[in-house]
Amino acid sequence: MEMQREIQVICGAVGIPNLPGFLKTINTTASENKVTVQGLNADLIAGERHLHFAVGKALRAVAAGRNIAKDPGIEIMRYAAGERQIERSFSIGLHEGENNAVFVLLGKMDNLLLAFSELQNLIEEKPCSELLAYSSAKRKGILSLFKITDAEIEASGEEHIPELVIERVALADFLK
Repeated sequence: MEMQREIQVICGAVGIPNLPGFLKTINTTASENKVTVQGLNADLIAGERHLHFAVGKALRAVAAGRNIAKDPGIEIMRYAAGERQIERSFSIGLHEGENNAVFVLLGKMDNLLLAFSELQNLIEEKPCSELLAYSSAKRKGILSLFKITDAEIEASGEEHIPELVIERVALADFLK
């Protein structure tokens, strides 16, 4: 399978009344356009660097055959959550109700553009720089998801929470 993949990211607000139904729509869009589409909860992303770092790690793992998940989208989710275990990484996924969402699309550019425009119809698009940026509103969810302790914050400083998250992503390969 050729790995030359382009990456597109789209961010926005999306109301999800029924998660299985919404994921089915996304998966249909992905398979019809021969792309990978992975939705993540933007409220649990500690900045653009966190997302890009996780995507890079996931794609390198897939390219090297070190991936744990068969699906590259799930592998991205696993790294984004800093998790070795696939089940536990779903906590950084989308949920029922109102979501600030980021969708990562992988594939050939022509196909990506088609899938991208279909996603634009599903979400109320917002700038990724805004939606992904770390803010105090994200603090509680992020500390909980990444199990960041008060001691760590005291040692490194409140402003270094995004770096602590990236450290968790970096360690996802080694944590059992």
